[in-house]
Parts: sequence; structure tokens; C-alpha cells
Amino acid sequence: MADDLETLKNDTLTALAAATDQGAWDSVRVGTLGKSGALTGLLKQLGKLDPQERRERGQALNRLRDELTVAIEARGRELEEEALQARLTSERVDVTMPAPLPVTGAIHPISRTIEEMTAIFGAMGFAVAEGPDIESQWHNFSALNTPDHHPARTEHDTFYLPAKGGDGGEPRVLRTQTSGVQIRTMLTQEPPLRIIAPGRTYRADHDATHSPMFHQCEGLVVDRNITLGHLKGCLIEFLRVFFDKPNLPVRFRASYFPFTEPSMEVDIGWSKASGEIGGGSDWLEVLGSGMVHPRVLANCGLDPSEWQGFAFGMGIERLAMLKNGIPDLRSFYESDLRWLRHYGFSAFSPATLTEGV
Repeated sequence: MADDLETLKNDTLTALAAATDQGAWDSVRVGTLGKSGALTGLLKQLGKLDPQERRERGQALNRLRDELTVAIEARGRELEEEALQARLTSERVDVTMPAPLPVTGAIHPISRTIEEMTAIFGAMGFAVAEGPDIESQWHNFSALNTPDHHPARTEHDTFYLPAKGGDGGEPRVLRTQTSGVQIRTMLTQEPPLRIIAPGRTYRADHDATHSPMFHQCEGLVVDRNITLGHLKGCLIEFLRVFFDKPNLPVRFRASYFPFTEPSMEVDIGWSKASGEIGGGSDWLEVLGSGMVHPRVLANCGLDPSEWQGFAFGMGIERLAMLKNGIPDLRSFYESDLRWLRHYGFSAFSPATLTEGV
């Protein structure tokens, strides 16, 4: 190798070894391989040489360029690792140290509402049941007597996922309600049954009162000789205890759901002008309910002539908004600590029942 190339190599390697940070390393890289770098300048001069000398000189320059490129990249990686280790050392946090005061946590309104609902229904003898967020269409729709042409099954309203081998090529869904938990419970447990199924649900909707992901609580009772009277008594008691209004007006209106017959919407008294629950002469819908459709029972292997039941479903965020005066559903998911401190609950005040259950 010519003396000038050997000198360039030694000078570059010496400068790399002396570089202690990314800035110094980048100066060496640019000064050697950049558009105006020393090695690049030598490559530009090849055109002035005769063919034989140009070929030999070019080969030597290419070898040097490859060698220096490897050395520069290796030193760059070393400096990156050193910088990372320095950050890890300087920014290390002792997680065993107590947090500086005053720092207090708060229970999210959704979590507290689920706790309250579980406490109330638990006092009525209900158990909590769970199921997967990703459901087959049979559990989410078909077993619940929902026809293929029902609007809830359109892609406009439902999030579909690729099919798996055991689904017969049918796409799976992010559950649109926790009703699939009711189906799974009836398929795996012998009646009598008394469960609630709180959990996340998903629908393609987003505004001040709707979210693509939200929470529902559904309930199911299956036993012999179950009537509408049992349904009405259960829901009236729940709503009056939940809102802490012993005389809360509750109204049942005829409606339609494919999985219940008869079906009813449930309204509570409130004041549209002031938003007061239990006050005024207005009505506000808060949940849906009905007697379990005989086809749903039969789909789960239960004889409708022997077993009857009722079911209900409600939005957890909706009830939390009404009870706590929260105006916008989207606030629940914005992770704003100021909002949580305002609407959150102390971790040391567990949900308790009021008298009456």
C-alpha cells in the first residue's frame, strides 16, 4: 500500500480510538468517507492516472475503504453501547424507594362501578362469570337467536378477525356484548344458574357517548318457574341500591331483542333539566332485559319446558356517568390524572352496600 494510504489508515484508526462520543465519531466518519472526505478525495483523483496505475491504485483504495468502513461502524456500535450503559447507570431508579409524598392513587370509576355492581348482585346470590374477548360468531350471535341479516352482524358495527382452523372458515369477532359468557355458562354448568358477566366489549362506534371499546355487565338467571316478577324485582332492587334512591321510579317498556321473549327496556325517573336521578317527571333508559328466549335455552341443551330464565344487560360506563355526573364517555380512556383525581375513588374505601338488599 502506498505511503499516503498507510498514513490515512493510521490517522483514521487513531482518531477513531480517540473518539469518546457520537459527535467525535461522526466527525471521523465524515472526514474520511464523506463527500469531501480524505478517502473520497483520493478516489476522485483516479481519473488522472494511466489505466494500469489507475487499476492498481483503485484496488488499493477499495480495500482501504472496506477496511475503514468496518472499523468505523464497529467503533460506532461501541460508542452507542457505552452511551446506553451510561444512561442506564445515570437514570437508574430504585423502585424499592417509597414515592415522594403526597402521592395518592385512585380507583378508576369503571373499576369502582364494577365493584359496586358485583357487591349488589353478590348479595342477591349472583356469581361472577368470565369469557374470552375474541368469540366465535356462534357464541356471539347464532346461539343467541340473532339472524344472519341482523344489523349487529354487519362489518359497519362489528370488528371481525381472521378465521381459525376450528371455526369452519368463519371469521371470529371481538365480542359485541358479554352475552357469549351466558352461552358458555349454560353449556358448561347445570342449572339453576345465577351469574353476572362484567367485561370489555367492542363495537365500531366513537363519539361522546360511544367508544370502540367499552364495558358491559350482563346477568342471567336460569331456574324452574322463573317469571317476569323475578326479573322486575331483581332489577328494581339493583337500581335503587346502586343509585342510593330507595324510592327511585323504575319503568319497564316492551321492546325487542332476538335472545329474549318478551323483552323490555328499563327506564328510571330523572329530571332532564337538572340531571337529577329520581327527580322530575322524565324517564331515562338505562338497560335492557327480558325472559330468555326458548330457542336460546334449547341451543344450550336446556329443555324450555323445564327451565326458564331472565337476562339483562347494561353499559358500565353509562351507569358510572349517571351516578357520578361524568358528561363525556371519552374521558374514561384519556389517562388524564387530573380527571382521575377528581372522579376517582380512594383505594381504602371499598364498595359497600346500602341498606335494602
